[in-house]
Amino acid sequence: MLRKIAMSVLCLMAFAPSLSLSAQDTAQSVTCDSAQPADTAGLNNFRLESSGAKRDYLLYVPASYESGTPTPLILSFHGRSSNGLQQSLLSEWNLLADKEGFIVAYPTALGSPTQWQTMIPTRRRPNEDLIFVTDLIDTLSSQFCIDPTRIYVNGMSNGGGMSNLLACALSDRIAAMGGVAGAYIGTERRCNPPRPVPVMAFHGTADTVVTYAGGPSESFDYDFPSVPGWAADWAAHNGCDATPIDLPAEGDVSGIQYTNCDENADVIFYTIDEGGHTWPGGFPLPESLLGKTSKDIKATEVLWDFFVAHPFPTAK
Repeated sequence: MLRKIAMSVLCLMAFAPSLSLSAQDTAQSVTCDSAQPADTAGLNNFRLESSGAKRDYLLYVPASYESGTPTPLILSFHGRSSNGLQQSLLSEWNLLADKEGFIVAYPTALGSPTQWQTMIPTRRRPNEDLIFVTDLIDTLSSQFCIDPTRIYVNGMSNGGGMSNLLACALSDRIAAMGGVAGAYIGTERRCNPPRPVPVMAFHGTADTVVTYAGGPSESFDYDFPSVPGWAADWAAHNGCDATPIDLPAEGDVSGIQYTNCDENADVIFYTIDEGGHTWPGGFPLPESLLGKTSKDIKATEVLWDFFVAHPFPTAK
């Protein structure tokens, strides 16, 4: 199992201005006396007003949640034309949350079709989705006992691009990021977070929606970056060795890992041979439309193992 291989590898590992109080500032002093217990466990829909708009998100709270125990938070972002409910079904994070005891939020983008704004903001061009996510983290941290050193983001396609933006622009709060079939556009040449951010990504070589090698796809006339090149750029930013090591292959999955990175901010990239625009190991999407869903690796479980190994670095 690649999940076991990934865990073995992890065990061997012995921009933008800050928008709010950093995890490093709060990690040593987090208390949950004011956090309220969850009203109901399970998956529930909520609405939050942010930047003058009413924003929807789904929240999954496992039955094991305790209001006095600092708990990891995972934010999982859907792809273009999708929504939070579909992302929860696709990724199956809820099943793992029951087993591991973390909270999962599934925000929904605005627009018709829905689409995340993945560009880095400027003074003249703010990013309301980035503000929304910041507001959401603040809201959930006030309602639940969220561990500020264990806030993680991941997403599918355009949601992977949103996770990439958050790693670039909100590195003072996001411990690590993951992307699946990610559309990493909007941050080129301007992603320079003040700290290295651990990154894990999965991408299929036969993805016809977001091309593996970069450039336009069959679905969009965007200049997508090369995904292996994007991973190498993150490795360079994180101060990793320039040459990655090969991870053991299994079935249609091979991987590389950039090691000796600053602050343990490793970069791991899995390639799915002939894989489509799908979530490996997740709910299978129509193969005739989006290509093959790999059964040789469970992206959600491997991402969680990676997240566990990469909390926000605390002050020394």
